[in-house]
Amino acid sequence: MKLFYALIILIFFQNCSFDNKSGIWKNTQTKSVEENNLFKEFETLKSSEQEFNKKVNLKKNFKFKIKKPSDNYNWKDIFYSENNNYKNFKYNELNQIIFTSKKITKYKVNNLLFEDTNLIISDVKGNIIIFSVSDNKIISKLNFYKKKYKKINKILNLIVENNIIYISDNLGYLYAYNYKKNKIIWAKNYKIPFRSNLKIYNNFLIASDQNNNLIFYNKNDGTIKKSIPTEETIIKNNFVNNLSLFEETLYFLNTYGSLYSIDLSTSRISWFINLNRSLDLNPSNLFNGNEIIGLKNKLIVSSDQFTYVINRNNGSITHKKNYVSIIKPILIDDYIFSISKNNLLIAMNLSTGEIIYSYDINQKIANFLNTKKHKVEFKKIMLLNNKIFIFLKNSYVIKLNLRGEIESLLKLSSKLNTDPIVINSSLLYLNQKNKLTIFN
Repeated sequence: MKLFYALIILIFFQNCSFDNKSGIWKNTQTKSVEENNLFKEFETLKSSEQEFNKKVNLKKNFKFKIKKPSDNYNWKDIFYSENNNYKNFKYNELNQIIFTSKKITKYKVNNLLFEDTNLIISDVKGNIIIFSVSDNKIISKLNFYKKKYKKINKILNLIVENNIIYISDNLGYLYAYNYKKNKIIWAKNYKIPFRSNLKIYNNFLIASDQNNNLIFYNKNDGTIKKSIPTEETIIKNNFVNNLSLFEETLYFLNTYGSLYSIDLSTSRISWFINLNRSLDLNPSNLFNGNEIIGLKNKLIVSSDQFTYVINRNNGSITHKKNYVSIIKPILIDDYIFSISKNNLLIAMNLSTGEIIYSYDINQKIANFLNTKKHKVEFKKIMLLNNKIFIFLKNSYVIKLNLRGEIESLLKLSSKLNTDPIVINSSLLYLNQKNKLTIFN
């Protein structure tokens, strides 16, 4: 008998007022649409395991072993790297704005990339805008779409390589644009909306459509070279198919919750597992989660119920933890730093699966400010200069050491409208007026 489903009512944050001294706490009178959408899908009423929700103190003699921060000068993939993982970035930490541009677009931005000295932006109207930071001006702009598509919001998936931007969209178009020459190289209409990030491997451009077909295209002309069908879900949820590339292996997580490993030298499936732990596995069942992150011989996948550590060579689950990362976690050396649905900052050892520490961030903030505990909204977590930086949706930044202790709270003088990226030891983002801001 099929299990009954109910809409999840997510109340991550209790009603509270702003803290008059800091202004860091969330104003819960205004709900975040993005957060409400993240885990609003259907799920079973009864979970097989209780969600992790306890404090774990760090052992006094524990020492993190982290490689030195590294420079970064490009951001060509929306998830930064082929395997979707960040580095420990160098950051100047001067905490000052060194550059603000004029307004670049009046529409909502859905991508921010960087190549050479050029910021690459796309918005919901289908505009692709190239802004030269060195020249402080827009050097090219493309809107591929005809007038009949003018009123439709576009969801563009971008990746850039050698001055060529490859774009797929929710209308079924796939095209390549040389922004230096301001010229469309090729364009195809495959009529089925695309629903994944893009990856490039040799001469292949790799994408997935909304029917969970994994497709390999010739990046020089857009023709299909190979298609691998996987399980299709009848109901479309908010989860977007995700691709992660590691050496000669592609990992594909679809909306049914199946994770595939594809050997790119043979274009064949090496293994696959299903991470949708509902007892009712049928084509209408919904899966939710975050993008696949890879490091060394491990993959990290956070579903709507569990965080999995998976052996990327054979697909075996080495660790399964009953907490969910609400934003993309940090995977550095042998550690993973996550923020869970119940606002815990969790550090875990990837090899042993041991929880190194688990702290209530809201309580940490309250203790630091010497005020009453409320709740905050998280936007992004990164590792900069061997420090954990947590960016909040109200443009505050929490800086913690690796041991999970807050060192400082900073409010950006120009509010975040996009996720920040790190270029040449500085933070780049668009502010609330869609002006490029470089924070040093």
